[in-house]
Amino acid sequence: MTILCQPATWPEDLSASIDGAVRTVEDLASAFHALYDDPAEDLVVVGPAADTAEALGFTEQLRVERPTTGVILVRDQVDVTLLTEALRAGVREVVAVGDQAALTAACERSRELSWRVRSEPHVGPEPEPVQYGKVVTVFAAKGGCGKTTIAINLAAALADGVRRVCLVDLDLSFGDVAISVLLEPVRTISDALPMAGHLDVTGAASLLTPYRPGLDMLLAPVTPGDAEKIPAALVGELLTVLRGMYDFVVVDTPAQFSEHVLTAMDLSDHHVLLTTPDTPAMKNMRITLDMLDLLSYSRDIRSVLVNRSDSKVGLTPGDVERVVRTTIDAQVPSSRNVPISTNQGIPIVFGTPAHPVSKAIARFARERLIDQPVRPRARSLARRSSGRR
Repeated sequence: MTILCQPATWPEDLSASIDGAVRTVEDLASAFHALYDDPAEDLVVVGPAADTAEALGFTEQLRVERPTTGVILVRDQVDVTLLTEALRAGVREVVAVGDQAALTAACERSRELSWRVRSEPHVGPEPEPVQYGKVVTVFAAKGGCGKTTIAINLAAALADGVRRVCLVDLDLSFGDVAISVLLEPVRTISDALPMAGHLDVTGAASLLTPYRPGLDMLLAPVTPGDAEKIPAALVGELLTVLRGMYDFVVVDTPAQFSEHVLTAMDLSDHHVLLTTPDTPAMKNMRITLDMLDLLSYSRDIRSVLVNRSDSKVGLTPGDVERVVRTTIDAQVPSSRNVPISTNQGIPIVFGTPAHPVSKAIARFARERLIDQPVRPRARSLARRSSGRR
């Protein structure tokens, strides 16, 4: 039963946006008593009538005494200063008054997070090792290869209702993930800036946009100039926290070896390298492979995927292998249904799972990612300790 801190005389009833049974209390002191009456309760929604400073103090105390219990703060106005103070105090999410859908979704995320925290073993002479998810970075050194489409559909294929997946749009300047799935980017990676250096699971969860059950997205900034503000170290923080929250974290990247991309590759359990059967794309693939070798990334964690592999352009898969001088690990056929699905905002893996494109991506996900053990990641220790020059 969710505890709702809201006076009975308050004009707007927040309980309608909270799934399940709700116990309404008048003030924060009553909320404390209600919590200790019910040790299993894991969610408190603090309405706008409560003083902000008192609500943050309440949360800080709760964070120590009841770490599995989440607090969601409902305020008349939400700004960066409030968000920063709330996250530092341990508030899981801050929701604006009147945004019923956001409150419903925040409650669901908080309950799921509490369940995960409660399910983790905390005692015992030989605790189970923490299970981290796999980070999968999708990269193509040439634009127009269908990288974002592959990344979205790969994430969709991995999110089968059992596994939890997060898709990260790391194309900070020109990210297309949100528009490709018709999502409104209310929260983006730029909202993590106030949390840099002390990002935790609660902070990371507040940045995510739910898309489908089991599939969340961390969207790219939409405001001009925000991309330049995001340091590579923050990307590393985000991916480290997210891989502790999800079974798979799929990273869509820009078509360049930036510091942010290399940070993602450092933390990746697998690199999906994309090309198409045309000379410029294959040339860039060959350069990409040479660059990864030069930076001492393990060859065992990479897969070469040829998109639009059956395009009638006079090149066979064998020709592609000869040019890039490596084995092709997967081929995704060409189809006009792919851009149609993108224009509709529905990944083809979800919209038409029996389509040859969907089957090819699902097969790749199963054979190269799901069924493969986690291998040693990224670059050599010597290279990593010396840093990039």
